[in-house]
Amino acid sequence: MSRQKTLVALSGGVDSSVALALLKQRGEDVAAAYMKTWVNEEGSDVFADCPWHADIADCEAVAKALGVEFEVVDFIEEYRKEIVEYLVEGYRRGQTPNPDVMCNRKMKFGKFLEYARSRGFSRVATGHYCSLRENSDGSRDLLTGADPSKDQSYFLAMITQQQLQCAEFPIGSLLKSQVRDLARINKLPNAEKKDSQGICFLGKVKIGDFLRHYLPDSPGDIVRPDGKKVGMHKGLFKYTIGQRKGIGVPSNADGKRYVVVAKNFERNELVVAFDGRDAPNLWTREARIGEINWINKPVEKPRNLWARVRYRDGLEKILFTPLGGGSAKIEFERPQRAIAAGQVLAIHGDDPRVVLGGGFYVDF
Repeated sequence: MSRQKTLVALSGGVDSSVALALLKQRGEDVAAAYMKTWVNEEGSDVFADCPWHADIADCEAVAKALGVEFEVVDFIEEYRKEIVEYLVEGYRRGQTPNPDVMCNRKMKFGKFLEYARSRGFSRVATGHYCSLRENSDGSRDLLTGADPSKDQSYFLAMITQQQLQCAEFPIGSLLKSQVRDLARINKLPNAEKKDSQGICFLGKVKIGDFLRHYLPDSPGDIVRPDGKKVGMHKGLFKYTIGQRKGIGVPSNADGKRYVVVAKNFERNELVVAFDGRDAPNLWTREARIGEINWINKPVEKPRNLWARVRYRDGLEKILFTPLGGGSAKIEFERPQRAIAAGQVLAIHGDDPRVVLGGGFYVDF
């Protein structure tokens, strides 16, 4: 019986490199590939820091050190259609999109997996900090990673069971410090490379600088909930609910700071209030999610569960009530701050390690 072949998605970082090294050491039939998703085609210095040249060089060096076949796969047009258009359109509608979640769903375990299977690979491996559990019925569960400070299961809440069946996460049982140690032990050339920050394809480019190439500035009034004008904004897409810095409105004489609590698109107004528990619309115990994705079995009746409101947030107790049509009402045990339409809620089971799926916050 022939061994399963695994294509490792190398990013140039230490995590995916160690994932490749571990699979190679296990004697698995592996190759590696870099997804080229962005190039500096805009003719602007804003995009000069896009890191793909250096990342590809690091990937090539790692693959050579491990004696593994490596290639660069061009997904620029696919990424533009699936991720960039989603990102821009989301901000255009006043939402707060999550391109990293969609990149996993549409690209790494979408287009990249399709490409891998067309080349005879049965699985795709990545450097995500999360784990898998095999069930007796042949299904798989997605579990949080062993390192709570690096757990990335949130970003995989919208993938399907079919995609999970073809996924491998070799470093999910490790702490980040252990991954670094393994990179040094294996003498990987990028062992000391710093972790990347920001949106998956932009590198050091700020999201505001990126969006201004697609969305024209549309200045308007900044108002308080009582309608009093306190400033001017440069375009509603530049702000998100809960934002405190960079609004352009100074604190009052008592040092109270303004926070964004709403965006009125009909009047092109940015609504701000003084930050605090009594700021209108800033804190909520209820939310509604739509386009729910279940990784394994769906929850079809009201049920007490756990959820992760945003990536860096801790788990919260919720009452999940299905509403039909792929939507549900979420009641939080504790009030939650600055929930914005377009963000993702990751749904966890009675065992909080298990990610059941996720959904997008909708206007409420």
